[in-house]
Amino acid sequence: MHGSRRRREETGTSRHRPHGAGASRRPYISLATRRIEYVACTSNPDGAWTAQQARNLMMQLGDDQPFRLLIRDRDSKFGGPFDEIFRSEGVRVIRTPVRAPNANAYAERWVRTLREDCLDRLLIVGRRHLERVLFVYVPHYNEHRPHRALGLAPPDRLASVPPSPLPARVERRDLLGGLVHEYRAAA
Repeated sequence: MHGSRRRREETGTSRHRPHGAGASRRPYISLATRRIEYVACTSNPDGAWTAQQARNLMMQLGDDQPFRLLIRDRDSKFGGPFDEIFRSEGVRVIRTPVRAPNANAYAERWVRTLREDCLDRLLIVGRRHLERVLFVYVPHYNEHRPHRALGLAPPDRLASVPPSPLPARVERRDLLGGLVHEYRAAA
């Protein structure tokens, strides 16, 4: 028997846990802008938790929420209460087809980016630590990280910026202990 399978059977764990201290990350992404609108994490996601996160997102967006559609996978955690929260706000819920990972490609790509930029290089010691990393990384992702699909602009700066002469000095700001860097023209 394969070693990891044997360990799972001996310890009673049913499956391999996601990367990052066994925590599940649930991002809400605006597909048009690639902006991360909301992300939450927990080690034991269930239907009540996902419904609460949906409420939190809708409260954060307020009355001006611009979304018409929500694309979600077929996980049992996204049950009736989860869908009803979005329907009550006028958002149409679309479930991805069965066994079609490309239908949720944007979320999968964000998780891959998060892992490559942060989680594979950090030892996450718990849920609070993961929340702190996400608290720092998500604004960096939205405000500074270039995206090829957006013409190398970050999601929060979609308006094209005219080319400017190179600055005389550039300042670097380190995030997450120097793991991620942000650059800007020095004054």
